[in-house]
Amino acid sequence: MRILKLTLACALASCTTGLLAQTISTETLKNVAQLSASGSVEVQQDLLSISMTTTRDGSDAATVQTQLKQALDAALALARPAAVPGQMAVRTGNFSLSPRYNKDGKINGWQGSTELVLEGRDFPRITSTAGKIQSLTLGHVGFALSREQRAKVEVEAQSLAIAQFKAKAGDISRDFGFGGYTLREVSVNVNDQTYMPQRVMAMSAKSSMAEAAIPVEAGKSTVLVNVSGSVQMMTPLPARP
Repeated sequence: MRILKLTLACALASCTTGLLAQTISTETLKNVAQLSASGSVEVQQDLLSISMTTTRDGSDAATVQTQLKQALDAALALARPAAVPGQMAVRTGNFSLSPRYNKDGKINGWQGSTELVLEGRDFPRITSTAGKIQSLTLGHVGFALSREQRAKVEVEAQSLAIAQFKAKAGDISRDFGFGGYTLREVSVNVNDQTYMPQRVMAMSAKSSMAEAAIPVEAGKSTVLVNVSGSVQMMTPLPARP
């Protein structure tokens, strides 16, 4: 009989605790405002990437592969001496070799491609090196923000977004007749928008590229930081007489 009474007492205590927690939670949710703010910083892109490629076609897979290797080796022989850590990096890109089929589904040849990528922050070094490479042709030019530049700009944009969030929270609290607020929860999201300049001038003839730097023009990126969350409005202001 005592065990039954104890169990019942525990059940009632648990129920009371649950109701109390629910009541506290409901009261805490009063006077809560949801809001968001953003900060953005526009910055010049400082990272250049130039992709140079070539294709080969033939009846023998080994021959095509050898031709691609020779073209890539010749390009690397020119590019590697110009590489400088932090200014221009040289790396190989995609390499593919695949069969070519005739209308009967039989292999009648092979085709392949290879790629060399020059990238870094020294634009003149990269473009002049690319202009000297004759065994590959210009495939793609891209711009972006370096890791250091992005980190610096994100800090600036985040500070602006947080300042906007705090100012908006204060304005909302005052407009609703409260003297202040406390932060309940917040999330920070970062993204960037890239604006590209006019496309790089096309150069199809190898003679026009010989010993000439490839003309490029970087665009700008806008780093945007969004801050969203909720605040608990506190200390109602005294009513005006």
